[in-house]
Amino acid sequence: MAVLAALALHCAIVERSTFARKNYFYPDLPKGYQISQYDEPFSKGGYLEFDVADGAAAPDDPARAPRTARITRVHMEEDAGKNVHDRGDASIVDLNRAGVALVEIVGEPDLRSGAEAASYLRALRDVLLSLGINDGNLEEGSFRCDANVSIRPLGQAKLGTRVELKNINSFRFVHKAIDHEVERQGAVLDSGRTIAQETRGWDEKSGTTYSMRSKEEANDYRYFPEPDLPPLLLDEVRVAQVRALVPELPRDKRTRFVEEYKLPRTLANVLTQHPRVAAFFEEAATLHGDPIRVANFVQTEVLRDVAIHGLEAKIPVSSQQLAELLQLVDVGTISGKQAKEVYARLAHDAGTEHEREVSPLALVKELGMAQVSDRGEIEAVCEKVVVANPKQADALRGGKTALIGFFVGLVMKETKGSANPALVNETLRKALNLP
Repeated sequence: MAVLAALALHCAIVERSTFARKNYFYPDLPKGYQISQYDEPFSKGGYLEFDVADGAAAPDDPARAPRTARITRVHMEEDAGKNVHDRGDASIVDLNRAGVALVEIVGEPDLRSGAEAASYLRALRDVLLSLGINDGNLEEGSFRCDANVSIRPLGQAKLGTRVELKNINSFRFVHKAIDHEVERQGAVLDSGRTIAQETRGWDEKSGTTYSMRSKEEANDYRYFPEPDLPPLLLDEVRVAQVRALVPELPRDKRTRFVEEYKLPRTLANVLTQHPRVAAFFEEAATLHGDPIRVANFVQTEVLRDVAIHGLEAKIPVSSQQLAELLQLVDVGTISGKQAKEVYARLAHDAGTEHEREVSPLALVKELGMAQVSDRGEIEAVCEKVVVANPKQADALRGGKTALIGFFVGLVMKETKGSANPALVNETLRKALNLP
């Protein structure tokens, strides 16, 4: 999984890497050291491309969206425990995750605002989700970040003292915490004081950062080679095997959806936010044949019923059901409005004890919802509503074309929404002697 992440982030894989012991004293590290990779990590030198919303990039930054942030390295280490301080007068230490292997991704200082950092993290989460190696859940702690913040005068190359921010558990708080810390550091320097190199926590209730402990330099950790673990050897054959597992990444998939399916970019962005949703859309689009029709229906109807939890996405209908449902609209069996009603019933039934997949056509027949396309029947209804509303009919003939919607609405009401809309429009125009 670590190698897969590194390859997806365009890192070079090092054939021989080693583990080290990082020594420090803190309650969440009961053995006094953490196994990590230090001077010989297994990968280095990657990058991540991401988009920043208009106006979110720093005003002085000529490189607006899209952006590229350099990845210093991807390496492996063991997790520490977790200090919990919101238990009244006492603090507790949760050691459930201590010793669990994790991947750490270290970036270069290429981000210029809280908004850029949040966008970077969203893009990184999308990549890891597409790889199937992380569920991207900040709230539950399986996807975590430490934000290192330093500022510098405009035009100056050297960055100031670095402050590390911890305990940030949402993209919104990443944005807010970094922007607050930039403002805090600016105020400290403006007052003539200096920035302390430290680790600070984020208090979401007050919207401020607070000092936790002084931040050590690398030599303060007294790194030395891990004596109980041999070097990690990754030969070319093994790396090639993992490289073959890298799927189409979200950014590439969005571009393909726009170019191949002609989707608007905003719609492509929505459909690629989760790999299961993207796969569902593609399956349905292939079965139906009109990607834009499918994409619009997925966005407006299906997505609100999709239950996403990490790597899992529970979609209430199958791609086959969706394709068949839209085909019923194409051939005039049901109207677009009726399609939404049938979908709602299918979605509801998916949450019950139905053991087999219900066919949309079978459901339409069961509910007696077939669209009325009988020309004689529709002509009779149209004549009826025209005769019953002479003033509106005269106004429409006189040029108030918007009133056609009034008559269409009356016909649909008379037929309980089952009339073929195209045939209704055509018949009404004849009944009203319109071109």
